[in-house]
Amino acid sequence: MTDIRAPMRIIQTPALKLEPQVAAHADEMFVVLSDPAIYEYEHEPPTSAHQLRARFTALESRQSPDGQELWLNWVIRLPTSELIGYVQATLRPGGKAAIAYELSSAYWGQGLARQAVQAMIAELAEHYEVRHLFAVLKRANLRSLHLLERLGFSLSPPEEHAKRRIDASEQLMQREIQCP
Repeated sequence: MTDIRAPMRIIQTPALKLEPQVAAHADEMFVVLSDPAIYEYEHEPPTSAHQLRARFTALESRQSPDGQELWLNWVIRLPTSELIGYVQATLRPGGKAAIAYELSSAYWGQGLARQAVQAMIAELAEHYEVRHLFAVLKRANLRSLHLLERLGFSLSPPEEHAKRRIDASEQLMQREIQCP
């Protein structure tokens, strides 16, 4: 696995900048993550900017306490400097990564999530030697399902769902990345 002491890079796309997430992003991201539409299928919003700052501070270590996983988190910024969401990857041994993403509902359907996730995937492949990607989503979340399908993900086989203990209300998607 790549040396975690190397700093995460800023990723630039034609319409977005992905900045390594730090505690200083908490106040802006609290506003983004307070959008109730985001939670139709997933989790709960953060209770306060203070709580979010504490979480972001812990994530700045960029690794799990046992050192077996790398935690890579980027905030998504528009050219206007407005933060609109995040992308993240949990890297595991063997070139594997679980990915996730959230965007403010005001920016859904504009291709920005696809652009951000594609940019992160390219970064993971090129700089972190990731070859196997996974994402878990609620079965009812068709917007996320379609995004993952457009990015080349497909449904994982039932045995993989069982092995990873995927809840019946969820599905596991996967994608292989070819070496250049």
